[in-house]
Amino acid sequence: MFKKPAPRMPGLKERHSDLSVGKEWLNTKAAIQDLQAKLRTDPNDQKSRLLLAQAYMQEARVTGDHPYYDGAAMQLVEDVLKAEPENFEALCCKASLSLTQHHFAQGLGLAQQAHKLNPRSGFVYGLLTDANVEMGHYEEAVKMADKMNELRPDLAAYARVSYLREIHGDVPGAIEAMDYAVKAGVIGLEQTEWTRVALGHLYEVSGDTARARNSFLMALAARPGYAYALAGLGRMAAAKKDYATAIKNYQQARAMVKDYAFSDELTDLYRLNGQPAEADKMARESIAMLAGAAKEADENEQMGHYADRELAYAYLKTNELDKALEHAKIEYERRPDNIDVNETMAWVLYKRGDYANAHKYMQVARRTGSKNPVLLCRAGLILTKVGKAAEGQKLIENSLKTAPYLNSEVEAEGKALLASR
Repeated sequence: MFKKPAPRMPGLKERHSDLSVGKEWLNTKAAIQDLQAKLRTDPNDQKSRLLLAQAYMQEARVTGDHPYYDGAAMQLVEDVLKAEPENFEALCCKASLSLTQHHFAQGLGLAQQAHKLNPRSGFVYGLLTDANVEMGHYEEAVKMADKMNELRPDLAAYARVSYLREIHGDVPGAIEAMDYAVKAGVIGLEQTEWTRVALGHLYEVSGDTARARNSFLMALAARPGYAYALAGLGRMAAAKKDYATAIKNYQQARAMVKDYAFSDELTDLYRLNGQPAEADKMARESIAMLAGAAKEADENEQMGHYADRELAYAYLKTNELDKALEHAKIEYERRPDNIDVNETMAWVLYKRGDYANAHKYMQVARRTGSKNPVLLCRAGLILTKVGKAAEGQKLIENSLKTAPYLNSEVEAEGKALLASR
């Protein structure tokens, strides 16, 4: 009788540059090698298989290599669920992976399934918060975040409170909660420094560039070479119109971590720096990266990054307005209640000259009272096109006063309109 082969075990990739320096990487390698050894000895060790999946999920966060590590983690999680269909931690991991890949409806369903197995887990309430936010169910998200904080007030719980306060226009409250999150973390860990960068961004959107810069510098000091802190400092340089330094920071961040957002920002920075050829090249690279992820998602129901919202913005930058609308509509069909998705629809329609429909979607995008300056500037520009010039002009003025550099395209259009009045 033939012995059933053990499930295939995905391997660990070597890190590069600053990510390969320090004890963290040595400890990560040692821990993963130990888990792999345990699984080779006992292929039915589902606890070690799940711990390996979680280690790969964290490696995806650190390196940005989500296509490889999320796929590896999902393979391991599915092997656990085949053996133990009601394994709570495995269902949570699968839900988390689904959310990371922007399969939000699937992530919500899995989190609800896990919640039925263990309604006293703070972690599962975090998943339910995230999934409901992404689906546009903001009242339910607030309830889930409150429950998470009742059960386990920690970095992750405070960060979710912060995000929900920001969504509802309470930026000072969001800063307060994110500050609690930073203080609840361990200095230098990726989760803590990600949270510190998020705090810096909140200072940024409130117009406090001094505190924003300080947050980014602190994150970089605690975690040398941290890509998101480098990007934050790049935005600070751009705020001073030092585009050469901003480009350098983003290039370093992009070399460190695979994240579409870095390429997207570089596209704008190259244009601002008078490098149109580089800008066009970067825009095309961004589209290729996103289209590859979207194709993988179409071919695989469980994995592959849904990237239609990002593609809509990317195609706007290459002036391919039909493709921008196509992808905006796809994302809207998935989650029509989400305010960010409605903002995307509004902005694409504005670029196409369909101002009446742009206004309709923008009203939905603003329903939570968000004070994001880019959102408000876009809303102001749309209002000026539908016979509400005074209201629109006021929004544009306030948003440019708060953070005039956060989106160069919106800034330019807003300033041009104000100058024409």
